[in-house]
Amino acid sequence: MIFEIDNKILSEDLFSQFFACDVSRCKGACCVEGDEGAPLLEEETHLLERDFESLQPFLDRASREFLEKEGRWVQGSDGKPCTPLVHNGPCAYALVSPDGRARCGIEVAWQNGATSLRKPLSCHLYPLRITKSGDFDLLNYHRWEICSSACENGCSLEMPLFRFLKEALVRAYGSSFYEALEAAYVYYCQNKEIPSP
Repeated sequence: MIFEIDNKILSEDLFSQFFACDVSRCKGACCVEGDEGAPLLEEETHLLERDFESLQPFLDRASREFLEKEGRWVQGSDGKPCTPLVHNGPCAYALVSPDGRARCGIEVAWQNGATSLRKPLSCHLYPLRITKSGDFDLLNYHRWEICSSACENGCSLEMPLFRFLKEALVRAYGSSFYEALEAAYVYYCQNKEIPSP
């Protein structure tokens, strides 16, 4: 099934797939793996420029030096802004602890009141990826093997993907959109069998 809500097109994966991050197992691999950094909205690039000084205490030395030299954000292969990767490794805003666990330094700064940017919206919405097609937003589940523990955890909790992403979806589109998602989920459950966890 494909659903349309307020000029957003979403696949049934949001309802049929179970997902819940288990950082104790994946160690925040999405902050350190990949070919490019996190996509950024234009307003997020402005916030990173504006709040860079207050973000610095929440970044490690190598990241601070890299961001000072290379810039707070870069253009991705599609020409759109994204977070830089430190020497093609982790996101420049990732905090990696000695045990290898990564956290978003922007989010840690936000938790401490140092910035109004919680984290890039693209990170908050992950593993949902949003692309544009004319006037429509296409919402699709991005499958990545590093998230296998999140899939297992989501199955054990019986957590549909859209519910795991509630806070991010409300941030992106508002509470009325999320309420419409809940209504669509009821319709989906009544009309198609949910795979067993």
